[in-house]
Amino acid sequence: MPAHRRSAALAPFVAALSSYDLGPGGVHRGLPSTTISITIPEADSLEIGWLGRQGSAQRFQAVVAGLHLDPAELTQRGGTRGVWLTLSPPAAAMLLGVPASALSGQLAELADVAPAMADLPERLAGCRSWPRRRALVEEALLAGLDRHESDTGGRELPATLAALSGTARVQEAARLLGCSRRHLSGTVRCALGVTPKEYQRLLRFEAVRGQLVAAARDGTAGLADVAAAAGFADQAHLTREWRAMAGCTPAEWLRTEGLTGPTA
Repeated sequence: MPAHRRSAALAPFVAALSSYDLGPGGVHRGLPSTTISITIPEADSLEIGWLGRQGSAQRFQAVVAGLHLDPAELTQRGGTRGVWLTLSPPAAAMLLGVPASALSGQLAELADVAPAMADLPERLAGCRSWPRRRALVEEALLAGLDRHESDTGGRELPATLAALSGTARVQEAARLLGCSRRHLSGTVRCALGVTPKEYQRLLRFEAVRGQLVAAARDGTAGLADVAAAAGFADQAHLTREWRAMAGCTPAEWLRTEGLTGPTA
């Protein structure tokens, strides 16, 4: 299948697909988000664990991370490059064959989650160009879509997530969907493994992350402006929430990303 047709078929499910290089030290902080991530190193295995949890680090040939509200730390020695992709929650069922709820708060080997993709790391290691690596990943995902296309749960979930994204109030989202708050909560827990409020918390954190990066690059906004735009009571409220979910302050995170500001 031509590249543009592969990408178009996967567009509803794949949020990002790119190569990565962790750079000197080979360490990366994995932040909470509304997506499921898959990280496949080019050469060496990965060591990844939850920050602040002793003994949580594990080694993976390729790791799948479900929705999580805590930061993780990824270490890759030897080689620091690989392939990274993020999937929307419905994609877990549609492409991998498991509901997003089965992955919530978990770090798992790709081969255990999707056995049909067990040889993908080895096949990627044999590629010498990014276009071919991208094509291999897309082909593996499309094969998963063909295997699991009868799964209707993944197809119905986007409307629920869109309602939660459109309002900060769970009760309002339930009204938009024409159901009770209790029914919505049960649906979201069953599908995602998190509560509606936790999903909205992830949405807000993700939005703030984008705003922080944009503000740092153009220098037009400070932390107080970002906090106000995201609906936080004040800058201190934003900093507390960021520290709880990222394990550091916004300024500290920006420095690790090679960015500076906003700081005030």
